Amino acid sequence: MPMKNPPHVGETIWHDIIKPLDLSVTEGAKALGVTRQSLSLLINGRTSLSSDMALRIEKAFGPSMDHLMRMQLAYDLAQARQRSGRIKVPRYQRKASRDARPT
Repeated sequence: MPMKNPPHVGETIWHDIIKPLDLSVTEGAKALGVTRQSLSLLINGRTSLSSDMALRIEKAFGPSMDHLMRMQLAYDLAQARQRSGRIKVPRYQRKASRDARPT
């Protein structure tokens, strides 16, 4: 059963990887080969985890990129569900055909 409000994957990366290793955001970014701003935006939930960043985290720190990407997907789906009431799209109704298709 999906979580109704899963945490942003950046929060998990901060609490489970960066903080336990006693790294600053700058040090973590350097280990990943990205800018400090890129890592900061991710861990503060202001940007989504890209597959490239997930691979970098896997190579540098070990957590599976597949697992990290599933966490991002779960977060994205939960956010979309929360916004679903604001998205007004009528259900598609197929029109009845008069005759069978012409040959």
